[in-house]
Formats: sequence, structure tokens, C-alpha cells
Amino acid sequence: MSVYETTNERETFEIGYKIAQNSLPGEIYCLIGDLGVGKTVFSKGFAEGLGITESITSPTFTIVQEYDAEKPLYHFDMYRIEDPDELEMIGYEEYFYGKGVCLVEWANNVENVIPHEAKWIYIEKDLEKGFDYRKITIK
Repeated sequence: MSVYETTNERETFEIGYKIAQNSLPGEIYCLIGDLGVGKTVFSKGFAEGLGITESITSPTFTIVQEYDAEKPLYHFDMYRIEDPDELEMIGYEEYFYGKGVCLVEWANNVENVIPHEAKWIYIEKDLEKGFDYRKITIK
């Protein structure tokens, strides 16, 4: 387990960047945190760490967004998933066991389809430590 503390968006971005640089094809990173905690900032850093230069947004309405790079990024958003069977329609297993790296926001909504070897990243706020403070825990 690793724990990082950040005090601004740039630091959160940089944590995502560094983790992506050390990622391997076929790995799955599950990103958990409340709305507005910084998951998209982390995701942008993660994408840039993979060498992706295009704009990164949360794929809320498309479930998965593909980004081409040496290690492709498959960016999932499971916020609106009510039944894990919905993932069958998009062929999630091809992504999870493909040649790219998966970043899965709100993975806790589909926990039963996430492989055991996935890495879980929790982003939390603590307003007592400041408005921009974030604790990032990787398990």
C-alpha cells in the first residue's frame, strides 16, 4: 500500500502521471472517490504519463473512451452503471484483458467484474487540512 498527500491539482496530476509511467499493458487501475474529489485531474495526469496528448474528459455517457498511445488507455466511468451486465454489451473483457491500460472510475459499482489483481486508488478530501488537500491511497 502507498499513500500520497497532495495540496493542489498539479500534485494530484503528477501522482497520476508517475503511476501511469510505471504501468504495464493489461493492468487495471480502479479510481474511487466522491464527486469533485479530483478523479478527472488524476486521470488527465495518468493519460499524459502514457504519452496521450489529446484532451481527457470523464466518459460518463459513453462508459469507455479509448486513447491511442504506445500503451493504449481505456478510460471507463462506471458511475451510471446500474447492472454489471451492461458491461457485456460493450465487451469490457476485451479491454480488461487487452494490450492497453484500464483506468476505471467508480469501479466500486461493478466490483464483482474487476479482476483480483487490479490496483485500487482511493482519493479523499480532508477539509480540515485545506480545501485542495487530497489523500491518495493505492492498494
